[in-house]
Amino acid sequence: MAQPPKSPLADAALDQLFRTARTYNGYLDTPVTLEQLDAIWELMKFGPTSANALPARLVWCVSPEAKDKLASFAGNTNGAKVRKAPVSVIVGMDVNFHDNLPWLFPHNPGMKDYLTDPAAREIMALRNSSLQGAYLILAARALGLDTGPMSGFDNAGVDAAFFAETPHMKSNFISTLGYGDPSTIFDRSPRPGFETFNTVL
Repeated sequence: MAQPPKSPLADAALDQLFRTARTYNGYLDTPVTLEQLDAIWELMKFGPTSANALPARLVWCVSPEAKDKLASFAGNTNGAKVRKAPVSVIVGMDVNFHDNLPWLFPHNPGMKDYLTDPAAREIMALRNSSLQGAYLILAARALGLDTGPMSGFDNAGVDAAFFAETPHMKSNFISTLGYGDPSTIFDRSPRPGFETFNTVL
């Protein structure tokens, strides 16, 4: 029997996820628990990736030592944000994600054998780990948390420091996480209407 059409989310939920959500540069002095990090994963893991590849590998920097280590590879402003945030996370990617496809994609266990080109896998890993990073942001917002994603850091340095024993893993981007301090955000930047960047054929 066909499922009835889904109803749109309430305006309050759409506001929290999109319309009034912001990227934060600083956070309130309120801790984030390991249970909350687990809850983020338990939501974001359901976001679609190609062949259910799930190539993202997350490194949650919670201790001052871990945050200092990560901050040392970020620009001056970004480094300060990483150090002061309750949590900072490296959204990494596993270029050898195909090794897990026999159990992650049981519909076609032989999918692994199609992905023999490391360069092609890296493109696929980058695309899909970027999607997962976006799911992370939305999951955090859905759970009442805020984020500050950024790309102003030394990827090679982060890879050497955090993925030295797993060279098939690489950093994509990083993000701070916590309860956003409203005093640290700018006025909303322009968000154009549909007609500006959309084409319907």
